[in-house]
Amino acid sequence: MQRIVIPGEKLEDKPLRIEGAIVDNGKTYSTVMGSYDQDKKALIPLEGLWYPMPGDTVVGRIAEDKFTVYIVDLSAPYRGLIFSKDSNEEFVAGDLVEATVKELDKTQTAILGRPRKLTGGKLVYVKPSKIPRILGRGNNMIKQLTMKTHTDVTVGMNGIIWLRGGRLDLVSEALNMIQEEAHTSGLTNRVMSLLELGA
Repeated sequence: MQRIVIPGEKLEDKPLRIEGAIVDNGKTYSTVMGSYDQDKKALIPLEGLWYPMPGDTVVGRIAEDKFTVYIVDLSAPYRGLIFSKDSNEEFVAGDLVEATVKELDKTQTAILGRPRKLTGGKLVYVKPSKIPRILGRGNNMIKQLTMKTHTDVTVGMNGIIWLRGGRLDLVSEALNMIQEEAHTSGLTNRVMSLLELGA
């Protein structure tokens, strides 16, 4: 269960080590405005939140299979829904999927279309606000990452990136560099140097 919290709001009645939170008198309080996931005990600052837009590609995990609809965990304040009639594949809880946002309904649920099962591989989580820098102008950055490491890379606008094959370690290192240094100049050249040295 997720909820929006403000600085000073109590998260838990017990002490937890969570980034963006403090412990006072054995209780945990938020120090930022953000989204708190009570099940995962994770706090995502508001600046890092993703707001679904039609056409967005997302990566998520099937949370529930309700026969006619699949509920998708998008690691965001919004859940995703895939109607089984819109899918050529069958999914079960735990499956990773890539899909496209069709619309956002009144309950802040992202209705998803064109779902594709993702098998194997590795997930990398980044701040959604860094995704445009990871993609690069004209998707150039992500094309370079894919080509130079021979890795399949599927980027979700919700901040979840799926990697499979090739140099997973090198892609992960490059993604971390982009996220940490997105605000600096000359980043593209540094990433290219990293890929050349690591290849």
